[in-house]
Amino acid sequence: MSHSAQRLGKNRGAYLGETIDINQVLRDDLDAARKFGWQIEEIPVSDHLDLLAFRRVAGAPRRRLYLSTGIHGDEPAGPLAVRRLLQENHWPDHADIWLCPCLNPTGFPLNRRENADGVDLNRDYREAKSAEIRAHIAWLQRQPAFDLTLCLHEDWESHGFYLYEVNPDHEPSLGEKIVETVSKVCPIDLSPAIEDRPAQGGIIRPDIDPAKRPQWPEAFYLVMNKTRHSYTLEAPSDFPLQTRLAALRGAVRTVLDEI
Repeated sequence: MSHSAQRLGKNRGAYLGETIDINQVLRDDLDAARKFGWQIEEIPVSDHLDLLAFRRVAGAPRRRLYLSTGIHGDEPAGPLAVRRLLQENHWPDHADIWLCPCLNPTGFPLNRRENADGVDLNRDYREAKSAEIRAHIAWLQRQPAFDLTLCLHEDWESHGFYLYEVNPDHEPSLGEKIVETVSKVCPIDLSPAIEDRPAQGGIIRPDIDPAKRPQWPEAFYLVMNKTRHSYTLEAPSDFPLQTRLAALRGAVRTVLDEI
């Protein structure tokens, strides 16, 4: 691995790294989606705001995969990785893919985790109060169940890439393979505890009952309603933006190549 990937030491109490023009990123996403024949849906949130959802219909679908990113406005690598994947257009022939390229478009201009109303959208899926998550849930309810879901994130405090895997039925795991791939382009957080949860080799397999949790992230909603296998991918946002983009792209590519 090239260790130009060094911690920058910029994040002091919050994410203070590079920012992106989310509207330009989404315009690029739309261009790529149109070019390569994705179905495009605008999910109405308010008079002034829509969320985008793309669907790629495979010729002989055997697997259904869902990807989302951009739920926190201070995590720019996810939307950039999704843009790169859309532009590269290397998707498995046998998988239908649903993709939400930015769930918090009002947070990015503010470079903050929450939306413009100060709501952490990734804690709002149990009793949705925000217009964005109410709209997203209504859209999800219209979709079929997914075989696998990927939520692309960043963590401004972490020492390297890590992931959460929620896999209650103990399906074959791609966790170790994802970490191995990402390790070639980005350091891995090998701490024995990450976010106060036991971790091993950059993987957290939380022993949690979502029903007992008052606030749900998107991954909990998905596992309770739409899938039995979920990965939340966390790039370390105190590293250069291109390193984080490469980490998330590599993680998704590993899944696409393996499913």
